[in-house]
Amino acid sequence: NRQKKRENKPVQPWGTDAKATGRFAKPPLLVLVVGETARAESFGIDGYARDTSPELAQLPIINFNQTSSCGTATAVSLPCMFSGMTRKDYDPDTAATRQGLLDIIQRAGYQVTWLDNNSGCKGTCDRVTLLQPTPEQRKQWCNDEVCQDGMLVDVLDQQLKTQPVVPRVLVLHQMGSHGPAYFERYPPEFSTFKPICATKEIQGCSRQALINTYDNSIRYTDHVMASLIRRLQQENRYSGVFWYLSDHGESTGEKGLYLHGAPYLFAPSQQTHVPMLGWISPDYQAAQPERVACLSRRASGETS
Repeated sequence: NRQKKRENKPVQPWGTDAKATGRFAKPPLLVLVVGETARAESFGIDGYARDTSPELAQLPIINFNQTSSCGTATAVSLPCMFSGMTRKDYDPDTAATRQGLLDIIQRAGYQVTWLDNNSGCKGTCDRVTLLQPTPEQRKQWCNDEVCQDGMLVDVLDQQLKTQPVVPRVLVLHQMGSHGPAYFERYPPEFSTFKPICATKEIQGCSRQALINTYDNSIRYTDHVMASLIRRLQQENRYSGVFWYLSDHGESTGEKGLYLHGAPYLFAPSQQTHVPMLGWISPDYQAAQPERVACLSRRASGETS
């Protein structure tokens, strides 16, 4: 019923005074990746003992290693991320019935596009352009049920090659480390840690096999994120920015908990401590030196 009520309400305008600022020699492009079920505690760059993020570690990123999610499940976290509300103030009815970040960016003159490789955008992309993978991309990256995230790199490459050069925001919603079938989230060559848990019936696997499989999915996310950044590094027609953050984390047996969705008040850090990092092109840094310096200063503190 609550959902029906929301659907009948007109969407309230918000942020109507937004304008694009900054003098750029080239049009700005933000590639924003919304991760899925990735916890910071399993990233090497965030202090994990295993080297699960070797490719990102080689890149000039700004890494926010103390970031808390807004919720412990996509249905809360995703709308909250784009709502302009903090976690404590977050109200799902307000988020569902007023414009969000993407509306505001679009109004300010950016072309906003969303590609979903997950279970939908939970209302956050309702008024922006939705991208669909091409039949060739589907053939290469997808089976009947799911597509691998390597497709995101293909999509970015194709967009850069075929679309007009205008100020843009491209949001890529990742399949990430969605459980319980962690083994389906990465290609076989990313089976770095073994043995793995090659089943959705995770209760039948040893805890170590489960962690190995989850870690392999993070290692693949590292590869995909680094590949997106490297593609932007080659791009000389835009002032590029890359941003990645996960919607929530995951439990893999700590304190007897599995998967995610625990009430936030009691949720363990594995479900709420998420990775967040950015890469900013030299062109963008030259145009916005104060903002980049400010971001770098904030990186070592707590963020949410």
